[in-house]
Amino acid sequence: MKKLALLATALAMISSSAMAADMAVKAVKAPPPAPFDPWDIAFGAGILSDYIFRGVTQSNHNPSVTAYFEPRYNVNKDLLLYIGTSTESISFANRAAAEVDVYGGIRPTFGAFAFDIGVWGYLYPGGTCYFGAPFDTAGKPLSPECAVNALANGNVMKKDVSFFEVYGKATWTINDNWAFTINEYYSPNFLNTGAWGNYSSIIGKYTAPSTVFGSSGVGMYVSGEFGRQWLGTSDSFYGVPAFPNGIKYADYNTWNIGIGFTYKVFTLDLRYSDTDLSKGNCSAFTSDFTAGGTTNVTPINPGGTGSNWCGAAGIAKLSVDLTAMSNLK
Repeated sequence: MKKLALLATALAMISSSAMAADMAVKAVKAPPPAPFDPWDIAFGAGILSDYIFRGVTQSNHNPSVTAYFEPRYNVNKDLLLYIGTSTESISFANRAAAEVDVYGGIRPTFGAFAFDIGVWGYLYPGGTCYFGAPFDTAGKPLSPECAVNALANGNVMKKDVSFFEVYGKATWTINDNWAFTINEYYSPNFLNTGAWGNYSSIIGKYTAPSTVFGSSGVGMYVSGEFGRQWLGTSDSFYGVPAFPNGIKYADYNTWNIGIGFTYKVFTLDLRYSDTDLSKGNCSAFTSDFTAGGTTNVTPINPGGTGSNWCGAAGIAKLSVDLTAMSNLK
């Protein structure tokens, strides 16, 4: 009987200890999940050795600075709404003060596919009209400002070259290393020339494994883009004697390839860019105030001035990119 009593006592003690341990475990509650905050803000800045847009310099092959601010609203994990603004320093023939961009759109995601659909406005405040005559080639009267201001090489440019584009992008992320993007942009009045513009391109990007530089935290990627810019016919402001009502701008191909290095919020991108646009057609398209010579004659450039604004260029860009969610908490 004593042995049975001792055994019963031991079992009761073990059972009580197990129940106490179980109760202790159950008493520890998991912390409540963090509340979902749909709002975020992306912002950043950069300095470039040359501001190249679709193969064409916007800064006369000189350095440029840029900054952007983009509020975002996450409807859910697969749908983001955004608006934004950015600024870039430029060097246009009409002496515009800067490029100011205003844009907005949606970014839905479906598995490995991410889309971006929106509208982008390009504003160029502070410009001056350069023409040098009271009437254009079609006999239409111009403003006094246009009449009294002229570029030395004979190129012309409107006071306001602001315009907007609608765009769509689709990115396929194959894995952690490879991604491909298709872009499509359309403007009914590209650079306020009167000509429509359509730009399509494909981008490939390879992101190296995070261990490529050991535990340094430095990342690396290689990317390249091939695109084609289609353009319509300008209004009479840009006309020439053979085409007084406007010139049909030359379509062209553009491409770039580069390597980038990332560290925390910083990115250094080194890139080569080029186009197949001739110097004569480049001068007519850009109104380059530095274009010179008389040997680059084309149907839309009877004066023969040649521009290097559309040729080969190397670009180095150092940028910093942050988001409120990731970097300000």
